Amino acid sequence: MKTKTLVANALVAALYIAVSAVIQPFGFTNVQFRVSEIFNHLVVFNKKFFFGIIFGVFLTNLMFSPMKAYDIIFGVAHSAISLGIIILLAKYIKNYLVLMTANTLVFTFNMFIIAFELKLALGMPFLFTWLTTAAGELVVLAVGIPIMLALNKQVRLDRLI
Repeated sequence: MKTKTLVANALVAALYIAVSAVIQPFGFTNVQFRVSEIFNHLVVFNKKFFFGIIFGVFLTNLMFSPMKAYDIIFGVAHSAISLGIIILLAKYIKNYLVLMTANTLVFTFNMFIIAFELKLALGMPFLFTWLTTAAGELVVLAVGIPIMLALNKQVRLDRLI
């Protein structure tokens, strides 16, 4: 991995952790308004951001989660699977808005992984938990679309690394 790519991914991971720390009380509930999930859209612009996002999720769950082991396994799996799907779709979808919409829907649908985790760990009802975690993810990622598009116009995320 090139130094520039490594540094960019370290910054993404650090930003993910910092934003998660600020919203910590809302990031680990059954609704999960984890604002740092907005960084999932970075992979739309460049698949090399995958590692920074995954490392950010891993460290955030390690440092802040009340259910560390569960969140490390299920949270990282959720992110890796969802990001992997988007990287595959990016081979066929070149429009950023369409791909970010797909990203939002993939992450939202895949919240069943987190709902399953919460059922296993805390005995929460699966369908209700899937609905509430998916709602939180949908809101964060949908609000993130115009923010990330505007950021890309200024910073050119697609050419950053």
